[in-house]
Amino acid sequence: MGFLYSQLFKRLPYPEGSFAGKTVVVTGSNIGLGKEAARHYARLGASNIILAVRNLEKGQAAKEDIESTTGIATDVIQVWHVDMGSYASVEKFAARVSSDLDRVDIFHANAGLARTKFNMVQKDEEMITVNVVCTILLFALVLPKLKESAAKYKIRPIFSITSSVVHEHTTLPQKTAAEGQLLATISDKAFAEKHWDEQYPISKLLEVFFVRQFADEHPAPTFPITLNCINPGLCHSELGRDVPGWGFIVIKAILARSTEVGSRTLVHAGSAGIDTHGQYLSDCQIGQPGPFVLSAEGKKAQGRVYKEILEKLEGIISGVTGSFSA
Repeated sequence: MGFLYSQLFKRLPYPEGSFAGKTVVVTGSNIGLGKEAARHYARLGASNIILAVRNLEKGQAAKEDIESTTGIATDVIQVWHVDMGSYASVEKFAARVSSDLDRVDIFHANAGLARTKFNMVQKDEEMITVNVVCTILLFALVLPKLKESAAKYKIRPIFSITSSVVHEHTTLPQKTAAEGQLLATISDKAFAEKHWDEQYPISKLLEVFFVRQFADEHPAPTFPITLNCINPGLCHSELGRDVPGWGFIVIKAILARSTEVGSRTLVHAGSAGIDTHGQYLSDCQIGQPGPFVLSAEGKKAQGRVYKEILEKLEGIISGVTGSFSA
């Protein structure tokens, strides 16, 4: 009932205010929520907007569309390449953020995907690689730039991960895995296919786990960056384009928010205060994650997930998690 009330009756505030002088980075921004969030930032005067996309041609089309609808100068938006399914691409993109940008005020890790079939990418199932591992790798790699921006400009940058209410649709069946084998079990083909309806929710659950555990270990008063995650709700976008059947199409037709309305949740998270550090945001306010996250069993799984993610990141780039220290 909470989901239905949110989708049908909640009215999300239209973004207002000024982002003059600010630099905003949005991954997955050639379409959907990322593109509409970038349009809001452009409309509200952001000085520099980076559309981080896998397809540069589509990114350029998004740039031109935003420019034509907002009337901004052609030098405000830049289109940069990043493939969130590639460790090397994420590292290259983060290096460019560090070298080419004077400051970063807001970073939206919005790129994500939902698949209907199992596929290994790098060393994990594809949704785990893109939605979780590479997203958090990107966070670790751009943190030094965010900290530099915080110190130089006396600001508190925000890194926001686009998550989902569907994290409530799983209690993590892999939680019984042996110590140190949780992520490996999540990406085990046989196990994943047995619980395939939960695979996308699991990827979103892991995002929520990471954000909460990171804030537990790096509380807001001692850390200069705000890390939060959001639930944009069910929106009209291309995220579920691979989902078969008419059922999902009908549900979206009845319940889904417009892409623009959904994007308001991103802009809210990007302009939120220190009180959102480690928080799950929904309907443009601090919300409560699902019951499993708040349970004792969930808390234990959260700690295990966090530990294994850090170990995985270190296996990709030695020393990368050193940026997590205050």
